[in-house]
Amino acid sequence: MTLDITPSGEACGATVRGVDLARLDDVDVTEIRTAWLEHKVLAFPDQALTDDELERFTLDFGPFGHDPFFAPIDGHSHIAAIERRADETSSLFAENWHSDWSFQEYPPDGTCLYSKVVPPTGGDTLYVNQEAALAAMPAELRSRIEGKVAVHSARGGYAPDGAYGEDDADDRSMRIRPSAEAYATHMHPLIRTHRETGAET
Repeated sequence: MTLDITPSGEACGATVRGVDLARLDDVDVTEIRTAWLEHKVLAFPDQALTDDELERFTLDFGPFGHDPFFAPIDGHSHIAAIERRADETSSLFAENWHSDWSFQEYPPDGTCLYSKVVPPTGGDTLYVNQEAALAAMPAELRSRIEGKVAVHSARGGYAPDGAYGEDDADDRSMRIRPSAEAYATHMHPLIRTHRETGAET
């Protein structure tokens, strides 16, 4: 297959057409990974994947991560449903800026989102290009954070007293599992070097 890659024209992102994610060969995987490293975020419109095919696609790009705070969907221990009913009154999930799974000692390379139902308005998932942000950072600020580390934790969201903890709304449709495990902390450098591209982010 020949990939049709259209950059978003923004700081990151591209739309990829001309490929069936359920039937990738090694060349497709290599081309997609190259595009992912260049554009940071890829969108694949008009795909129809089963849960098995979704898992197979993600495994082409690295091993599964483990999220201790989401109950997976039935029969697929590595897929979590991010959902919200139209009449739900619980607070919006993940409405603040965050980096997926950075609270873990070894965060995964990326996250795969597969949309089944998209509302006509709202529900946006926004992304930031940290490589470009670092490159544009004023030298004085860069010098202040060089060599520093940050403390990462899931306590604000998934601890018993977190946003999705024991006092969370009773009608939340997502299967969140708060626990004391969320109090754990891990240190990560503020500036990291990508192991494949060598770029600092």
